This record gives sequence, C-alpha cells and structure tokens, in this order.
Amino acid sequence: MSSQLIQDLIDLFSKFPTIGPRTASRFVSYLIQLPEKDVRSLLNAIEELEKKIRLCGFCFAPFEKSGEKDLCDICSDKGRDRSLLCVVEKESDLASLEKTKRYKGLYFILGGTISTLRKQDIEKIRAAELIRRAKDPKRFGLEAEFQEIIIATNSTPEGEATGLYIERLLKKNLPDNRKMTRLGRGIPVGGELEYAGDETLSWALENRKQA
Repeated sequence: MSSQLIQDLIDLFSKFPTIGPRTASRFVSYLIQLPEKDVRSLLNAIEELEKKIRLCGFCFAPFEKSGEKDLCDICSDKGRDRSLLCVVEKESDLASLEKTKRYKGLYFILGGTISTLRKQDIEKIRAAELIRRAKDPKRFGLEAEFQEIIIATNSTPEGEATGLYIERLLKKNLPDNRKMTRLGRGIPVGGELEYAGDETLSWALENRKQA
C-alpha cells in the first residue's frame, strides 16, 4: 500500500482506541474491497452520526438530537436519584453499569484516564468539567443536589491513578460533608467495568466503600 491516500486513512484509523497500524491497515484493505454501495452506506452512516448525535450538556454521554434538548435520556429522567453521581472513564462503562439495573443515580464521563500527573496528561480528561458540574449542576441544566459521588474508574493502573487524582480534586473543591466512595473490590485487579459480569458489577456497587 504505497498510496498517500491509503496511508492517510491508515493513520486516521490508528487514532481509534486500541487500534494499531496493523489493524488499521486491515480495515483499509477491507474498505478497498467493499462494493461501492456498502462504502456509500458507511459514509452515509458517518454523516448521519455527525448530524444527529450530540454530547449531553451535563454528563457528556452521546445521544440523538431532539429539538433543543441538551440533556441525554438519563440526565433528563426525573425518576433518577439526583443525590448520586457516578464518575466513569468512558461511555461503555456507563452502559455496563446501566445493564445491572442496580444503580439509579446520574453519571459523568471523564473521557479517558491519566497515567501521570503531568499537565498534558491531566488535560486529556474532563476533570475541570466534573468539578464545575458537581458544584453547580443547575448551571448545566440539571436539577440535582449530590450527596454522594461514586468514583467508578477501572482497576487498571491508569484507572487507579485517575481515581486517586479525581478523589483528591473533589475533596479539595467540594464541601467536607460531600460523601465520596469507590467501587467494592468485586472488580479484579487489572479488570475493566466494560468486561465485568452484571453480578460482579452489582456486588461492586452495593459494597462500595468510603473514599
């Protein structure tokens, strides 16, 4: 594959999470062999995604646009427990916790993890956005008063570093009476919420401990 156009596409695919150059190259090879109608369908789906999907104004979960609505279905649901806020790394973690049907509070998606406390690492996650929303959710269109914040980062080295940083940041910026908890140790060390079973996640939620 010597074409610069092909290389540019490989470079774009390589930016996807967990996708390296070799896998990206396979994606491009597959696309080249697709019938034109399938390529068009893919392009149309991507265009529709850009047109119709927005990020929630509070939790940053993606949802389908509906008029001037700024909040996703979970944040808009009046039946959710608005005293609980669960901080997760990514959307798939939120989806995994929702599948348990045991957690009824609200969420915030950090958008990644940190491995060091260097400025360039910290800027990769939505730490400042979390503080602003935890302190004043009404400013972001959400009627809530959080009494407990659950730090639900993964049990990976990066997840643990991120959880510890977020915990310290919250304690520094929020009132002392704000309860902070971490998931119970039902998640194995090195494990991710995305791959944990429903029962394991339920146990971890129910047995969360004070941070």
